[in-house]
Amino acid sequence: MRLLITAGPTREPLDPVRFLSNRSSGKMGYALAAAAAARGHEVTLVSGPVALPSLEDAASGRISEKRPEVASTKNVQIVRVVTAADMLAAVKQHLATCDALIMAAAVADWRPVRVARRKMKKGEAQTMTLELKRTPDILKTIAPLKGQKLFIGFAAETHNVRAEAKRKLREKNLDLIVANDVTAPGAGFEVETNRVTIFDAHSEEQLPLLSKRDVAERILDRLEAKRKSGR
Repeated sequence: MRLLITAGPTREPLDPVRFLSNRSSGKMGYALAAAAAARGHEVTLVSGPVALPSLEDAASGRISEKRPEVASTKNVQIVRVVTAADMLAAVKQHLATCDALIMAAAVADWRPVRVARRKMKKGEAQTMTLELKRTPDILKTIAPLKGQKLFIGFAAETHNVRAEAKRKLREKNLDLIVANDVTAPGAGFEVETNRVTIFDAHSEEQLPLLSKRDVAERILDRLEAKRKSGR
């Protein structure tokens, strides 16, 4: 298959120095890209800003003191983005040529209404109020372009995980959604493992604590099975 995978966080600038973001490391999305490439799929990886040593090391959990530029690896083209708007544009650009989209990125939900051209100085003030507005919901925005493609989403939650996952599965017209409680030990951001439940319209599969590469393999198993069955 030709897979379009998103990974990592997005950043929404406040000024030339500061930004709003989240704790996503990109490890889950990069593990998916590496596992898919190893299976022979062609992958376009839309990556937010990450600090991963290499695609292979990110997938396996190996730690390297080197940080080579992750320009490409076999069967993988990497497209680097920063903001939610950048990621939406990249997804739109590459969607037409893919068979399935896996939205593993943790896209920032809010961005400042105004971005300062110069560094904002703290002065004597003890508080500051920021006015924010919503960033685009990528999956909702591209839903009319889905056609026969398979869409997989992620739900990183702190409570009501099952209810939120099923709501997003329905409202975003997804074929699968991968949900996890990011407050659970070993299942949140910036770790090498994950504990997820995979939902589709008719079932749910709760996985034990696994490496992110092993989670990626299980997600791809489900994706390939749906592709083969045509459901």
